[in-house]
Amino acid sequence: MSTTLDPVTLSVIQNGLQQVCAEMDLAFSRSAFSPVISETYDRSDGIYHRDGGALIAQGEDGLPVFVGTMQDCTAAVIERARANPRNRLEPGDVFIVNDPYLGGTHLMDVKFVKPFFYKGELFCWLANTGHWPDIGGAVPGGFSASATESEQEGLRLPPVKLYKAGVLDEEILSIILSNIRIADQRIGDIKAQAAALTVGERRLTGMLDRYGRDTVDDAIAELRRRAAQQMRAKIAAIPDGVYEGESVVDSDGVVDAPLFIRLTMTKRGEELFFDFSRSSPPCEGPMNSVIATTRSSVYLAIKHIFPDIPINAGTFEPLHVADPDGTFLYARYPRPVSGCAAEVSQRIAEAVFAAMTRAVPDLLFAAPAGTSGNFSLGGLDPQTGRGFVCYLISGGGYGGHPGGDGLSNGCSTIGISKTTPIEVIEQRYPILYEEYALREGSGGAGRTRGGFGVRYKVRLRRGKARASFVMDHGRVGPQGAVGGADGAPNTVLVERGGETYTPLHLSK
Repeated sequence: MSTTLDPVTLSVIQNGLQQVCAEMDLAFSRSAFSPVISETYDRSDGIYHRDGGALIAQGEDGLPVFVGTMQDCTAAVIERARANPRNRLEPGDVFIVNDPYLGGTHLMDVKFVKPFFYKGELFCWLANTGHWPDIGGAVPGGFSASATESEQEGLRLPPVKLYKAGVLDEEILSIILSNIRIADQRIGDIKAQAAALTVGERRLTGMLDRYGRDTVDDAIAELRRRAAQQMRAKIAAIPDGVYEGESVVDSDGVVDAPLFIRLTMTKRGEELFFDFSRSSPPCEGPMNSVIATTRSSVYLAIKHIFPDIPINAGTFEPLHVADPDGTFLYARYPRPVSGCAAEVSQRIAEAVFAAMTRAVPDLLFAAPAGTSGNFSLGGLDPQTGRGFVCYLISGGGYGGHPGGDGLSNGCSTIGISKTTPIEVIEQRYPILYEEYALREGSGGAGRTRGGFGVRYKVRLRRGKARASFVMDHGRVGPQGAVGGADGAPNTVLVERGGETYTPLHLSK
């Protein structure tokens, strides 16, 4: 640590960086048009290094799965900007990108990446991700369980400048809005997303004015070094050895057969190595995972186990994820990937939990519900004459642990996001909730049991709409640990024309 950087200043700067991200999160949520962002908090904001896009800080209320993917996406933007000499960076530039194969997740997670200048020099990058309720494609909401190529899932955007020197590019905007549903409602989310980055600029400028560029730079380097040191200390306490974990994806939505995630985890000294090469091959349907999401899923799983370690690029330096080429966990274009962030990521985390349970059972817990319960409903409301796309996620139980029973109706493994309030949904869309309750008995039995999931029933009140489901854990429930029973499987029932049926693929 620099001789001019005392521990108090280091701590203040650390918290200041996190506060910048927290204020970006808050500004984004409060000004966004879509309930999936404003109410559900399916978004994240962060600060990234000027050279390679390494994570510096992220808001505590941002989705954990975006930790790894946003730094990979920022790196892709930096590479694209450097490759084109005409693409000169200026204050006020904002890149838009949602390409899953360039450090992304699925197409609905749209990222804004902005170079931050301090006194005329590039200091870092600010970036955020917001889940847009629609990005085009075969079905409203983008979760097409029958998609067999990326184009069927929606509009794919490479890194392009949506804002140039602070001015919105109307031509690029018109291309985007011409290819998505409810386009007239997206401008509210776009401006909110850009405004959040402007808030980050102001707050970060204030911090640099107070402490100076060199001091903040030194603090960022020291915080990264310490995070890596803390993670290595945690890993050192795990017995050396090879540990295996496995989890199952119900199906890919096209072929009605399970997909297996098979992990071999090796702990050696102060490092952890993750090998998924024995997993199922690439699949036809949308349950392929891009490599950025696969890595990020490992990171968030380990962060669940060691929650007291601060999040920055150093946190993940001792974690080595081998590229699982040849499996469905390393998707390349044009493999469909809409289920990777919301569902496959949670199965990857579950495999990590299973392996770590064998290594350090006293620190672990049984598997959480592990599905976001993605449900999209889109159509035209005859009462208002306007189109709508409603996107819902649901909570689930967390696994029991040595200290007690699991949490009921908790958020998904990958996020801090929550279910949109029923009153908001019923006000905004032609939908009626006929039931919303805890699903009693759904937690796995054991000395300490798992938490309960939820059961809900929604009805379309008027008009016609198209529903799509991309969920999971319909074949087998979340894994119990150290002899505890599994949780209950997820179930989906559809009532139409007086008949009730279960989808062929159970959860898709």
